[in-house]
Amino acid sequence: MVQPPDPAHGEAVCAALRGQVEKLGLSIGSEPVWAEASFEEATDPFSQEVSVVAYWRGKERFGKATFFPDGRIFAEYQVLLPHPRQADCYVDYVQVWGRPQKFGGEAVIAEYAK
Repeated sequence: MVQPPDPAHGEAVCAALRGQVEKLGLSIGSEPVWAEASFEEATDPFSQEVSVVAYWRGKERFGKATFFPDGRIFAEYQVLLPHPRQADCYVDYVQVWGRPQKFGGEAVIAEYAK
């Protein structure tokens, strides 16, 4: 059985993902919810390091967070909402990276198909 990451770190990731959405003036409610994550181990093919990956599946949005052995985290979560200031674009997903004490992050914007 996979040992889940520290719940405080998981909650910090969820809050950081929501924060990236809120920076745009949008909301995805309480998503992602740390308690709803499932966990798997993933082995890096180059370094052979084993990371724990949290997944959110089965609802309207998909997301995942990779917890690396050295304490770094990379997470992404679907947003799929119209961009509030660009009528021809939508917010595809948000990303956060770094450590729980200081995450960087950004939104990934996509144009609607024409």
